[in-house]
Amino acid sequence: MPAYLDTILSAHRAAAAADTRDVEVAIEQAERSDQAGPTRSFVDAITAANARHDMAVISEIKRRSPSKGDLDPDLDPAAVAIEYEAGGAACLSVLTDHRFFGGQPDDLRAARAACSLPVLRKDFTVSALDVCDARAMGADAVLLIAAALTDRELTSFLDLASRCSLTALVEVHDQAELHRALDAGAGVVGVNQRDLRTFEVDHQRALTLGSSIPTGVVAVAESGIEDARDVARLAAAGYQAVLVGESLVRSADRRSAVAELAGVRR
Repeated sequence: MPAYLDTILSAHRAAAAADTRDVEVAIEQAERSDQAGPTRSFVDAITAANARHDMAVISEIKRRSPSKGDLDPDLDPAAVAIEYEAGGAACLSVLTDHRFFGGQPDDLRAARAACSLPVLRKDFTVSALDVCDARAMGADAVLLIAAALTDRELTSFLDLASRCSLTALVEVHDQAELHRALDAGAGVVGVNQRDLRTFEVDHQRALTLGSSIPTGVVAVAESGIEDARDVARLAAAGYQAVLVGESLVRSADRRSAVAELAGVRR
């Protein structure tokens, strides 16, 4: 099986090593960026969606996947964001990695400008400057993958995200990573059912880890979620939100697909 995560991280860490910007300067520049207005609360949006619907849906915008190839390479991020919001999405997730997922920062900017939803920058955060860049491009939240970071990096990037007024979604894949995330102070934890080294999906993973996520920590299930039956199982396991990409991007009626997952009552 291809070691997708290792390949992707190697490329991102090489780019980070070549980036010589000063972090404090980058923070100041991010706050002054034209895109960096007040952030929209990821947690508040999930809580509000839980009150309105059966499940908060974080709907993802991505053009391609390393394992599946092109999903919709010509998608219009603004148009997709509008469809997702109309369907009852709580938040957006936007891929900004270009080499492996075909995304770019302009996708995030366009999607956020087209709707009122908080937006997660979905990328491989490996440096403090990546956190600053998320803020500068207008993101409301940043992804931190526990498997990609040391304990020191995880704690440092969580602190920096808070300083930049960003929500950090800490992604885990097993019990050990969940303990690391909680010890670092994560308030939002995503359990990814996809193995990032093989890209295979294990539908039992989120169900197994759900009971270990403490009350007060927002629990998000990620990957391999296809329909309302999947959502019902995850809700029963204690999840407040699901992050769904491929099935929504491929849907012929994205608005209705989001509504079905959210349990929107019309």
